[in-house]
Amino acid sequence: MPYEEALQQIIEDVVQPEAERVDRDGIFPRKAVEAMGEAGLLGLTVPRESGGGGQTVRAAADVVRRLAGSCGSTAMVVLMHYSATALITAVGTEEMRQDIASGRHLTTLAFSEAGSRSHFWAPMGTATPRDGAIVLESSKSWVTSAGEADSYVWSSRPAASPGAMTLWLVDSKDPALSVTRRFDGLGLRGNHSAPVETKGLHVSQDRMLGADGSGLDLALTVALPWFLVLNAAASVGLADAVVAETLQHLRGTRLEHLDQSLAEQPVARASAARMRIETDSARALLDKTVDALEQGLPEAQLLTLEVKAAAAETSAEVADAALKVCGGAAFRKELGLERRFRDSRAARVMAPTTDALLDFTGRALLGLPLLDGGAQ
Repeated sequence: MPYEEALQQIIEDVVQPEAERVDRDGIFPRKAVEAMGEAGLLGLTVPRESGGGGQTVRAAADVVRRLAGSCGSTAMVVLMHYSATALITAVGTEEMRQDIASGRHLTTLAFSEAGSRSHFWAPMGTATPRDGAIVLESSKSWVTSAGEADSYVWSSRPAASPGAMTLWLVDSKDPALSVTRRFDGLGLRGNHSAPVETKGLHVSQDRMLGADGSGLDLALTVALPWFLVLNAAASVGLADAVVAETLQHLRGTRLEHLDQSLAEQPVARASAARMRIETDSARALLDKTVDALEQGLPEAQLLTLEVKAAAAETSAEVADAALKVCGGAAFRKELGLERRFRDSRAARVMAPTTDALLDFTGRALLGLPLLDGGAQ
């Protein structure tokens, strides 16, 4: 079955029916993740020779966009899985790739730390060689799917070589790891983003992803483009859903004293038009970015820096407009806009934040290094 058909079936049978409960109770969307694994969607971007679907970032963005239209939490879990999988595909072992391709392994990124917050490029955690192994010590501030994923793509300072960062694939069930508190957020309430700490976690050298000290380059050139594009896809999918809910409300709600629907009011129509235009513009930028990445165009880096910032602002602004045009009805949970309004706020503050991406974009435009100290 083509992945699009399998995904649509999962959305209709699992994601949509579970979305309200996932949000209300803050529960991890385990049913959706398991269904996607069984359908081969967790291994969608693993090369075919390793047993995966062999699809590119375009298909991953399509999956995330469509999931986000029904459940932002599920979309967040999956986009982090695909972002981590991109690194594992690029520099992991064949065994790691086959494990992801099996559909029974959920992974995620574990970059942000308590000491450097959203500056994911500056890990404070250490990797110390000891007795033939590596001992990892770190306090991660927010890890999506914390305690639920099977592995974390974990960042640390280099173990022995020069450089800013080294990456590891860490077994999330290792007893040296602990999730220190439960996530209880404003939006994306089921994505289980929580702090994770390790004390004396021993890993073998073969769990290193890439060379010691090469993690920052890998994060910026492999993981970051996927993360930015997929995050933008989630924002576009959310905005699409907000527009659809708004149009349905405007068509179905009447002003009885005028014997007219809200759709017959010029101000409401103009607001709906602006919402659709903003959403379509974000989608066009997303499509252009994916094209540039797949074709290896020179502007790909600049577009990837732009696209998350643009789409994040679009989803937030479209959700704002929906609450305004739909009035008091939009504040009630049954309409669906209240949940999407809350979910729309997350992308702005998710590292790299919108403010950081604007700075990165400005640096790229002016020919400056993205990070202070000359790191590219």
